[in-house]
Amino acid sequence: MEILLAIMTGVLYAAGTYMILRRSIVKLIIGIILFGNGVNLLIFLLGRITKGNPPIISPELKHFTDIYADPIPQALILTSIVISFGLQAFAIILVKRAYKVLKTDDLDMLNTLDEDS
Repeated sequence: MEILLAIMTGVLYAAGTYMILRRSIVKLIIGIILFGNGVNLLIFLLGRITKGNPPIISPELKHFTDIYADPIPQALILTSIVISFGLQAFAIILVKRAYKVLKTDDLDMLNTLDEDS
């Protein structure tokens, strides 16, 4: 299972890199989304996949005695998902507004339009 997730992380990074190198600003946003999902999978893999009990210590014990699931990577991924959703929504609105005003989403055309003014 971990090998499959590691391969999927690599595929998401490769696809994100490919999309970021395209000229369209929409493809740039899609590449950033793919990178974000790849990072989430990487953090999930770094926390190790374990089938265990929730990390709650009973009152009579002073430390964990059996295998437990680490909550830190899961909390980091949840926070990352919320932040990346906000970033994606903001970027999509900016792209929509730029396309409405300039009638192009090509990054090279956006640079030349700025110099002409």
